[in-house]
Amino acid sequence: MGSLRTFPISGNISGNLGESASMPSTGKDPLKAYRRRLKRQGIARVEVQVRKEDAPLIRDVARALADPQRAAEARAVLRDNFAAPRADGLKALLAAAPLEGIELERSRDMGRTLDL
Repeated sequence: MGSLRTFPISGNISGNLGESASMPSTGKDPLKAYRRRLKRQGIARVEVQVRKEDAPLIRDVARALADPQRAAEARAVLRDNFAAPRADGLKALLAAAPLEGIELERSRDMGRTLDL
């Protein structure tokens, strides 16, 4: 029998270098790239929590908004029924306010007289 040749063993088995080295996280990169592409196309990712029976309705609304033929009508219906009024600024708010029956004239009050 011949003698076995020995090599120094580093303790690393099959390239496992412990916690200092990690495998590349390629699983997340395609997802990040996909979401970046959607963002560049003007699409936002939205997550909502609704009752189980409302989930199909929300999916139908999302499909209608994504369909070019139905999107304008769906937006109009949603805005008319659910959207909060837009605040375009004080000037627009005052211009849209009903002023009928409101007295806009004020008496000229010069304040009280003071002896200095």
